[in-house]
Amino acid sequence: MKRLTVIVAMALLCMNATAQDDKKSKGTDTIRIGSILIIKDGKNKSKTTDSTVAVTPKKKSRLHTNWFIIDFGLSNYNDQTNYAGNTENYLAPSPTPATALTARDFKVRAGKSFNVNVWFFMQRLDLIKSNVSLKYGLGVELNNYRYKSALSYKEGGNLPYSPGSQNEPFVFRDSIAFSKNKLAADYLTVPLMLSFATNSVNGHKPLILSVGVSGGYLYSQRNKQSSDERGKDKNKGDYDMERFKLSYIAELGLGPVRLYGSYAPNSMYSRGLDIRPYNFGIRLTNL
Repeated sequence: MKRLTVIVAMALLCMNATAQDDKKSKGTDTIRIGSILIIKDGKNKSKTTDSTVAVTPKKKSRLHTNWFIIDFGLSNYNDQTNYAGNTENYLAPSPTPATALTARDFKVRAGKSFNVNVWFFMQRLDLIKSNVSLKYGLGVELNNYRYKSALSYKEGGNLPYSPGSQNEPFVFRDSIAFSKNKLAADYLTVPLMLSFATNSVNGHKPLILSVGVSGGYLYSQRNKQSSDERGKDKNKGDYDMERFKLSYIAELGLGPVRLYGSYAPNSMYSRGLDIRPYNFGIRLTNL
């Protein structure tokens, strides 16, 4: 009898515990979405467990490209020629020393000697975040040197005062006045720069400084002239200008507008003249 009483008591205890569990779980719903478990109890409150979701952010590219950048500037040069020394038969001799060619003959009109560069593309490769980068590209440099005097270039010929052999190019002071007289020199150029940028502060654009070198190949040289006597002449030829040009280059600015400059430490002529060109102006770029 005692054993039966104990069994009945244990059965009643188990039933009571089950009822309590049912009561606690009544009105409780669970919803699982992926690794997120949402538990909703009878008081319309919900909580989440295991809510850590792995989100992989898109990796920011270190390479940035800008297509068709345009430069607008001025061309000039540093004339280091020794006109009293050996000019290697490049300058036409004159009947008297008073009429010999001098540095004054090679002076250009500073406000009318233009430089226009068209860069097919430029790329920036970030090395240290966006603060230090490598910049490079490919484009053409178009230089126009507008002379004040009546200089003329010849690829060779039999002028009474032509120096050297008949097949050597030379330059001489012409006998007429030109309303327009310029030397054009165009290069296919590859720039390479190291770029430094400050951090953006309160949405302001960073200050950017880039310095480096460029290598250019001379693909066109011509002497363009206009006069009443001859009309318009575009004399293309080989005037013994250096085919390759190495320049120091730099740019400085905020946002899409930069100041640029270049300077060639060597003469742009292969003989006779020591004339070192430089350019400066405004560059429109997003890099």
